Amino acid sequence: MAHKAFKTKLKLNNSQCTLMAQHAGFGRWVWNWALRLWGEAYREGLKPNAAKLKKLFTSHIKPQYQWMSELSSRVYQYTFEHLSDAFNRFFKGLAKYPNFKKKGLHDSFTLDATPRPIKLGGLRHKLPVIGWVQTHEALPDCQTKKVTISREADGWYLSFASEFEPEETSKTREIVGVDLGINSLATLSSGLVFPNLKPYRNALKRLVILQRSVSRKVKGSNNRHKAINSLARQHQKIANIRKDALHKLTTYLAKNHGSVVIEDLHVAGMMKNHQLAGAIADAAFGEFRRQLEYKCQWYGSKLVVVDRFFPSSQLCSRCNHQQKMPLKVRTYDCPKCGLSIDRDLNASINLENAVG
Repeated sequence: MAHKAFKTKLKLNNSQCTLMAQHAGFGRWVWNWALRLWGEAYREGLKPNAAKLKKLFTSHIKPQYQWMSELSSRVYQYTFEHLSDAFNRFFKGLAKYPNFKKKGLHDSFTLDATPRPIKLGGLRHKLPVIGWVQTHEALPDCQTKKVTISREADGWYLSFASEFEPEETSKTREIVGVDLGINSLATLSSGLVFPNLKPYRNALKRLVILQRSVSRKVKGSNNRHKAINSLARQHQKIANIRKDALHKLTTYLAKNHGSVVIEDLHVAGMMKNHQLAGAIADAAFGEFRRQLEYKCQWYGSKLVVVDRFFPSSQLCSRCNHQQKMPLKVRTYDCPKCGLSIDRDLNASINLENAVG
């Protein structure tokens, strides 16, 4: 069995939005309380943990606040779990020390219906404590153990993971080489080219205008709040365009090809080139590989990663002649066999040949 993650926007009325904000505020209050107490205990030479703090909160703190009993107790229980995970990652050197949460920034909370699963499907869904909610898009019939509700810009989103049985799809091509680039997002050895939509670059002027609008508003005013939401919606739109392009590309590759051959790009090193860092981040090469890895498992494909030092751009795909290829040169002209071919297409064919 494999897991597939879903995230979709909720269609809420004012009272439901208020209820979501109250639960998110509950989780934020508990997080900040526990994080402050954790730090104080550590400075006193004690060894705090989430289990001890949770027991203290349940027995002595929660009874003091009537409003907490009106909200789902699962919110604060998951908050302690998340705090424990955050400190585990910190102690392993995988993340920074947990920060205090601020209202309106990354608001979220988690619910479940233990021990029963939560059934979802269609446009209307019944969530624990929250009740019936609607989504803008229909969901497939599925079950999940827990759901997370989060706020992005001025909207609330439902996300969860559901188990499904991977199914191998019929393939139209046995092997395909994929060359990632900036001018074109991906060039396949089959000749198909996926354009780079460059969502951030195309929206940069609009972002500058919206950011300037925020800076001109009085802090704490309603107009500033509206301007911040407008800016957040624009950033969200940019991210959605990028995600949509990557999902369509990786799904096509995994579904229709037996083996997908890519190059082991050193994205962190490429980002150190300040002339190309913005364009590389806009294309999201790292996210492309992450999606391709799990989708190849879903659809019965094989992902082949060629060594990053393989000279895919320098080799002639016909005679294997090797020559230097500066980035500004977009056509590969082979002096040995006379081949003249697009640089990216030549590289993708070389990636295919490296395996085939």
